[in-house]
Amino acid sequence: MTPAQSTHVDAAQPPGAFADRLAEAVARRRTAVLVGLDPRFDQLPPATVRGVDPACPAARAEAYRTFCREIIDVVAPLVAAVKPQMAFFEELGPAGMTALADVIAYARQRELLVILDGKRNDIGSTAAAYAGAYLGAGPLSPWGADALTVSPYLGADSLEPFVDVAQERGAGVFVLVKTSNPGGGQFQDLPTPDRPLYRRVAALVHELAMRRPGAGGYGCVGAVVGATYPEQLAELRAAMPASWLLVPGYGAQGAGAKDVAAAFDANGLGAIVNSSRAILFAHARKEFAGRFAADQWQLAVDAATREMISELAAETPTARLGRLDSR
Repeated sequence: MTPAQSTHVDAAQPPGAFADRLAEAVARRRTAVLVGLDPRFDQLPPATVRGVDPACPAARAEAYRTFCREIIDVVAPLVAAVKPQMAFFEELGPAGMTALADVIAYARQRELLVILDGKRNDIGSTAAAYAGAYLGAGPLSPWGADALTVSPYLGADSLEPFVDVAQERGAGVFVLVKTSNPGGGQFQDLPTPDRPLYRRVAALVHELAMRRPGAGGYGCVGAVVGATYPEQLAELRAAMPASWLLVPGYGAQGAGAKDVAAAFDANGLGAIVNSSRAILFAHARKEFAGRFAADQWQLAVDAATREMISELAAETPTARLGRLDSR
């Protein structure tokens, strides 16, 4: 389904609660690895960009579509979800957005959950329009995503439309709470009378998540909490016990498995750990460049994904996930 198609979704039946579907998928794959789809043109494998005019948005969009589908082919048997970064597609205009729609549809075809990383938000009917556009798997929304990242900066009333639509359609929302970038603390760490600002956001996220928790105890409202701040990650896991955490910052941003261990509950659930560049462009990493030929870049992706799975299993409670899978 593409954005140009009908937005009528009344006849579609929502799936189960997003938090429960995510837990089931993570347990089935026995890993919390989340693969970010960030197609940076200058880092794509040589075979993917051969003959592509970088000044032509349509040609670049086709390269992104091909690359992301080939990434999905590698990781679909290994992980539960992918996270397309919308900015790289939006940069290419209409051709890029069509490519994004195709990538989402292909990921769903390969039975992956799709978390769109768009960091959207606004107020009132505009927030409702964003929510209606993106949230809802398959035919439930024009874009067909299982979850969306959103900004809390406009306050609780700007999040309410996303929560309402997510509950109606079995979707999820990940609210920015403590981001992984070095400058995140400029606003997020500002003191308020009783706690830092990010803790106030976390309290709101917990309140929203507790409105309708799923069978596993987690609600449809999760939080983005960076692995680059492990002490705050542990603090926020305790502050938001009903929220799944989306944890960026692993790999290329410097965080490792020990840094994310506190994000999980005792069963190895409750968090998904994103890696983008370290997996997507593994063919350029020193440790893999010597092992695989240039045309074997997908083998490097497979090796990097399995490496991260093993690292998390060795240092976090995700080693216990196999015991939760009833299949």
